[in-house]
Amino acid sequence: MNHPMEKLVRPGILALAPYRSARDEFGSTADVFLDANENSLGDPWGDGLHRYPDSGQGALKSAVARRKGVLPEQIFLGNGSDEAIDLLLRAFCEPGLDNVIIMPPTYGMYAVQAGIHGAELRQAPLRPDFSPDPPAVRAVTDARSKLLFLCSPNNPTGPCLPEDFILDMLGDFPGLVVIDEAYVDFARQPTWLDRLNDFPNLVVLQTLSKAWGLAALRVGMAFSGAFVNGILNKIKYPYNLGAPAIDIALKALENEAVVQEKVNVLLAERLRLALRLPELACVQEVFPSDANFLLVRVADAEGIYRYLLEQSIVVRNRHRERHCENCLRITVGTAEENDRLLAALKHYPA
Repeated sequence: MNHPMEKLVRPGILALAPYRSARDEFGSTADVFLDANENSLGDPWGDGLHRYPDSGQGALKSAVARRKGVLPEQIFLGNGSDEAIDLLLRAFCEPGLDNVIIMPPTYGMYAVQAGIHGAELRQAPLRPDFSPDPPAVRAVTDARSKLLFLCSPNNPTGPCLPEDFILDMLGDFPGLVVIDEAYVDFARQPTWLDRLNDFPNLVVLQTLSKAWGLAALRVGMAFSGAFVNGILNKIKYPYNLGAPAIDIALKALENEAVVQEKVNVLLAERLRLALRLPELACVQEVFPSDANFLLVRVADAEGIYRYLLEQSIVVRNRHRERHCENCLRITVGTAEENDRLLAALKHYPA
């Protein structure tokens, strides 16, 4: 019997025989490796970097599975969440025929990848209060709609999407519902990982770049049912995560308590900024956030952005995003960085 998600896959991808590396074919241990054309004399430092990393990432997937409460066969690991987004478009969207749906303002990479892969980009914008608009989503959905990207907590606005809205989309949307949870560790709402077994069309994206503080490693994760996950792993590059990234990620996953301490500090600083920013004359509104940033409406986003640059403070100008007129996105910094930001804004020459 065919899997219910099989009909969504591009026929050429479904029939594709995946590349198998030398170590995939061998799949065991030995004393002498003369199979992968590595430099047998070693790397310049003698750190074992002359050997290719584990293409299947077995140890890291096992560690992630334990930490997240999922099965290893439900995990895709890649070069940031962006690689998973890329592969989802590559596997499920036939160029020139299929479409993907986004809800702007949202993470810009969804649109970029749709353009790269020749998929039609359809938009169901958030309402002016940044709440989702279910009728707008349904109005742009048809039989060729393959991916619905739901960023929750949403970037750049901050809040999580309502549970009932996501449940409706999982039940109604004809393709895959991709919930991007890059900032979920800062949110009050639980992850959707617990519902993987309930919805074969659910894909959850997470990352070690945000709460885990490992942005330089570029380790992203996609979680889905075994069938969808098998498609992603089938078409990924053989060695898409380097050995140093795998090793450091393994060590990080053993230090969850340290990570949670840092998250708690950032949450306290987020609250402090949310309370202090509205006291400033140049600030008009601070939007609620479930992430490690705040979207802030100010008197003059362009002017304040340039002024802060002169103070050697960099924020993100979101003024040109839909419904984000005169808005800056401000990442929660250290206590000292936040104090410096508040002081600079207090003295902004309005």
